[in-house]
Amino acid sequence: MGTVRIACSAVLFDLDGVLIDSTPAVERVWARWASEHGFDPKEVVRKAHGRPSISTIREYLPHADIERENSKVELGELEDMGGVVPLSGAVELLNSLPPERWTIVTSCTRRLALARLGAAGLLAPKHLLTCTDVQNGKPHPEPYLAAAAALGLAATDCVVIEDAPAGIRSGKAAGARVIAVKTTAEEDTLQGAGADWIVKDCSSISALSNWGARQLGLAIEVNSLVGR
Repeated sequence: MGTVRIACSAVLFDLDGVLIDSTPAVERVWARWASEHGFDPKEVVRKAHGRPSISTIREYLPHADIERENSKVELGELEDMGGVVPLSGAVELLNSLPPERWTIVTSCTRRLALARLGAAGLLAPKHLLTCTDVQNGKPHPEPYLAAAAALGLAATDCVVIEDAPAGIRSGKAAGARVIAVKTTAEEDTLQGAGADWIVKDCSSISALSNWGARQLGLAIEVNSLVGR
């Protein structure tokens, strides 16, 4: 559909499916967990993506030892870093942004997020925000509200980049504009979650120079302009 240019104060990135590809490892761990408990692996993998693992476990095993099950899943993910690599355009986009104008907001625990960043060869931002740092995970707005506040900004002045419906809803509920990347979900699913723009991946987003001292400029090669 062409190029859209927007201004914002900062960019808030999801991690898995936006900056790094951890999908094969995530699917292996959750499929194994689902099979062990007699659930449909495909359904569990789909529901687990983009939200804290403890939320998925609580949904499927409400009467189990939730913390114990969550620790088992996290350990499985920490032990499986096979295929964890940066996604297309991620390194270039991060390197083009001032370090104080972006951060990562992930549903991983801090330990898992740092491990995956290390496996992908990416540095953690100063204000990395994980599910360990909030009371309410995505799709609740708290993660993106907290991340923006850590940068000294309002979420309404930020742009969120997400790949999963839960994350898109979190960003929109926080008042941010949301760019969705088509690395995980289908376009109609991203539209239904409320994304403002839909692009292929981070290679479709670039920083513009000379936009202003207090703002960033982004050029977005959009696949779909949702019009919210």
